Amino acid sequence: MVRVHPSPALRRSLHRWVYLLLGGALALAVGVVLAWPAQLLLTAGLPGPLAVLLALVVVAVPVAALGALAESRSVEGVAVGALLTGRADDRVGPSGSAAQRARTAVLVVGHVLAGGLAGALLVVGLPTAVVLAAAPDDPLLDGLPVPGDPALRLAAAVALAVAAVVAGDLLGRGLAVLAPRLLAGSTAERLAAAEAAVAVLAGRDRLARELHDSVGHSLSLVSVQAGAARRLMTRDPAAAEAAIRATEDAARRALVDLDHVLGLLREDADGPAAPAPDLRDLDALLATARDAGVRVDVSVGGEPGALPAVVSRAGYRIVQEGLTNVLRHAPGAACRLEVDAGADLTLRLVDTTPGSVPGATGGGRGLRGVRERVRDLRGTVTAGPDDDGRFVLDVRLPVHAR
Repeated sequence: MVRVHPSPALRRSLHRWVYLLLGGALALAVGVVLAWPAQLLLTAGLPGPLAVLLALVVVAVPVAALGALAESRSVEGVAVGALLTGRADDRVGPSGSAAQRARTAVLVVGHVLAGGLAGALLVVGLPTAVVLAAAPDDPLLDGLPVPGDPALRLAAAVALAVAAVVAGDLLGRGLAVLAPRLLAGSTAERLAAAEAAVAVLAGRDRLARELHDSVGHSLSLVSVQAGAARRLMTRDPAAAEAAIRATEDAARRALVDLDHVLGLLREDADGPAAPAPDLRDLDALLATARDAGVRVDVSVGGEPGALPAVVSRAGYRIVQEGLTNVLRHAPGAACRLEVDAGADLTLRLVDTTPGSVPGATGGGRGLRGVRERVRDLRGTVTAGPDDDGRFVLDVRLPVHAR
């Protein structure tokens, strides 16, 4: 069976008509309920324009009140996204301000009015065109100029049907332009929404770096120590036991770090999250690396404890990532770490084993995270092998305030 799929233009036109017919259904319900007060106004002997204006107000006010409900904005947003703009994933929330309620009320009134007109075009225009082409003597056409020539009547009927469809499509196109603007809100509201979205993305990126730097470091230690314990289990049980204890400690630290990151995610947590480690915890980090078999020679200058918290935390994570790379890509190697908390914080980690280039076979996320941290603090970073093939990580973080 051959399936015929409508063109994108025809599909969009059909969607617009569905949106209009939804408004037409609402217009029919409103007309049934409010027909009698409108009829009373039209037959009360008032001047014609005034009577029509009052009748429109009587009909429009309840519709506007319906649109002013907070939830109406969400409902209209779903219909507009699915049928007018084609962006069904774009959702808007309930009205949160008087301005949003007013704009949604205008949209609902326009939707109902345009739907009523489109429904009238279909209900009146299409049957009239059919009668004009098939039964020109029908009483429905009394008072209308009916051509005597059958060919002219057919042409007039086709023109009437096309005019009804095109007029309704034009109404739908107009709503497709107007509706998103009414739902989008003011410039200030759109800017606030964009800033909130950027803040969410920035927060996710920050948490991803925290997970990679902390939990990834601990899991690297677990992997190395577990492999060492397996190899030493029969040859050196005491060394295997020490490796297992190191694995246990690394896993425990991973749980602490994971709890810290989850505390950042839980905005409604009862208590504050555990404090993030900084350079004051450098000795514990170095002890962990040494337990995993990395020989580290350390030189510390200045006062790391006096650094601003954000700089100190970033420095800790950068050192952690550097040691993780050494452990992952050159287990058992020796490295030298230089920390200078002078006018700026400088960190220099050199793998003193020639020919080992950490990060060369990995996914690159660690060094990318280091560069992102340094960029956020407006520092500088270089990473790569020197002339002797030793991997060097050199970072400078400016300290703007003590």
